[in-house]
Amino acid sequence: QVQLVESGGGLVQAGGSLRLSCAASGSIFSFNGMGWHRQAPGKERELVARIIVTGRTNYADFVKGRFTIPRDTAQNMVYLQMNSLKPEDPAVYYCNADRNRDSYWGQGTQVTVSS
Repeated sequence: QVQLVESGGGLVQAGGSLRLSCAASGSIFSFNGMGWHRQAPGKERELVARIIVTGRTNYADFVKGRFTIPRDTAQNMVYLQMNSLKPEDPAVYYCNADRNRDSYWGQGTQVTVSS
């Protein structure tokens, strides 16, 4: 049973920074890739950032240059470092992991940005 537990959400002022954490219940090398998605009210869930097993990363255009997705392979942790947060970034952020044809999700963590 794969478990992903997010933490680190909260309220931050526009222009500020926040770091989200995702703790995986097993080795993150067992996954093809891990990522962060977000879903704002009334909108579809969208990919924010992803890191594959080799360490290669990709980012949605709307976060390039502001967000990064570092990982700690010894601790089985993946992070989302969010800098220069904008009023359009508030959403529930979800950690995701893919293994072959299976996809796993965390419970989500709320990020709120005040202007």
